[in-house]
Amino acid sequence: MKQMFALVGVINYLLVVFLNAFTDLGHKIIIQNTVFKVYEGELQIILTAVVNALILLPFVLMFSPSGFLADRFPKNKILEYSSVFAIFITLGITYAYYHGMFYTAFAMTFLLALQSAIYGPAKYGYIKELVGIKYISGGNGAVQAVTTVAILGGIIFYTVLFEGLYSEGLQTKEEILQAIAPLGWLLVLSSIVEWFLASKLPLKVLQASQRRFDIKKYLQGEYLRKNMRILRRKKEIFEAIIALSLFWSISQVVLAIFGEYAKSELGVTNTIYVQGIMALAGIGIVVGSFLAASFSKYYINTGLVAIGAFGMTIIVFMVPFSTSIVLMAFMFMFFGLFSAFILVPLNAHIQFLSPTVHLGTIIAGSNFVQNIFMIAFLLLTTIFAYFGMNAAFLFYLMGFVGVYLVRMVFKRYLVMTFWAVMELLGKTRHHYTYHGLENVPSQSAVLFLGNHVSWLDWIILQLPFERRINFLMDKDIHNWKFFRHFFKKGETIPVSKKASKEAFKEAHQRLKRSRMVAIFPEGGISQDGELGTFHRGYELISQDYEGVIIPFYIDGLFGSLFSKYKKKSDKRFYAKREISIYFGAALPKDTKAQELRDIIAKMKKENEK
Repeated sequence: MKQMFALVGVINYLLVVFLNAFTDLGHKIIIQNTVFKVYEGELQIILTAVVNALILLPFVLMFSPSGFLADRFPKNKILEYSSVFAIFITLGITYAYYHGMFYTAFAMTFLLALQSAIYGPAKYGYIKELVGIKYISGGNGAVQAVTTVAILGGIIFYTVLFEGLYSEGLQTKEEILQAIAPLGWLLVLSSIVEWFLASKLPLKVLQASQRRFDIKKYLQGEYLRKNMRILRRKKEIFEAIIALSLFWSISQVVLAIFGEYAKSELGVTNTIYVQGIMALAGIGIVVGSFLAASFSKYYINTGLVAIGAFGMTIIVFMVPFSTSIVLMAFMFMFFGLFSAFILVPLNAHIQFLSPTVHLGTIIAGSNFVQNIFMIAFLLLTTIFAYFGMNAAFLFYLMGFVGVYLVRMVFKRYLVMTFWAVMELLGKTRHHYTYHGLENVPSQSAVLFLGNHVSWLDWIILQLPFERRINFLMDKDIHNWKFFRHFFKKGETIPVSKKASKEAFKEAHQRLKRSRMVAIFPEGGISQDGELGTFHRGYELISQDYEGVIIPFYIDGLFGSLFSKYKKKSDKRFYAKREISIYFGAALPKDTKAQELRDIIAKMKKENEK
């Protein structure tokens, strides 16, 4: 992550992202707080939903134009010119505040969102151009964290100032707007600074389109149909977009109804408390974004998505049962953390899979689909509120939508979810350091051979690789009733003394398909931490495949709870065990067992110094 922040333009870009979200959120909070002060019950829910819908609608209308612009022109220039547009909009908003023009200010929420809709695809597409594939997860994590800090800061900043300028004697929405009008100049100032910083962003065009935009085709819906076909071209991209759409729909409804729920069920009337509780979700997103980036250090960890969806759904079901503001605050913070587990990997996954020439279109399309979903959900919220459905009912309804989302992402990312859970559990007690990863080929077949010191070796060996390793496993363990299904999903190869030749034939077939296969030649877990005899079974694997042998040595697990020898340790319970994994240089496929053992013994000796 430190190396990413050192890249030219990264800090500048993140400041631009911050200011754009800070300004958008500032105006939205001022309008929402005005609605909160003036209206109650169902009408409050409806107006809050309408405000959110005005923010979402431009992303639907600008699907084709914003995607075209992001693919056709340098993305840094789109960020710059959008910032200029924002200056004029915020000046108009400030004028409306001073003249008590509530409905004009209300409607200008749409224009501010229009600027963001044009800006959005370029903003996210620029990540890939600015930091490259190597840091794409870190870049998305940083953008998500910065955006959330901006939202969190905007909520607190503008709500505190709103309450400071508001007085109980103000009766109408027009009077309230005139009282808080000076806040408009802060929106203008933020837009000016954003423009200045955006004008300094480096040009990073990788591949620009030469197409021309035809307004007639846009109005006839031809671009919409074409761009939707591009979106659906890769099933993985489209499914990720649908998952994001369901997540944002749930989030929008929760945010829209929480104000009324807090007022009617918890008796909270101060906007600082209401917005503050929701802002804590922002703290959760910041923490979750950095965690998601950390767990995606070696590849985009899509396994986090199902964990996030599951945690978020549980919290949505729990909210109606809580009558404590403190407990509610903690729940919203964890809601944000789990949200980041969905947002960071899925956005990075979409960008990674998207061809550069269509990146802007796909990101704009993702925004389009997500906002269609959110508008539809907000419309349903409005209808339910109109017919007297209370906030608690809507929380339960969103919980069931969450159940569907959990089922969907578990089905898509089942194997990755298993490994994400293993990594989460492992990192609570261990700190892993991998050496020599550059020795492992990224495409061709790999036969991993190394020492065996604990029950966790297979998990630790897999963590830095997105490609799945097929482990040879004792047949009796493979057939354990409870784990058998997971082992099959993990494509393990059962081996026994009576049928070892068949296992090695299957390993050969996997290697022929350029897979990664791992064998522990010692045949069992070490009793004393020293290297045992290396059996020659792996030598039976036919060598007619394109690949290499990679020797490995695992250090630091002997004597732990998961090894066969458990020595007493004087380290404190909360102190993490340092685990090091070393991958040696590639070896010829005909390397013999004794030679292999000598090489790993040398690796062990060198790393003990």
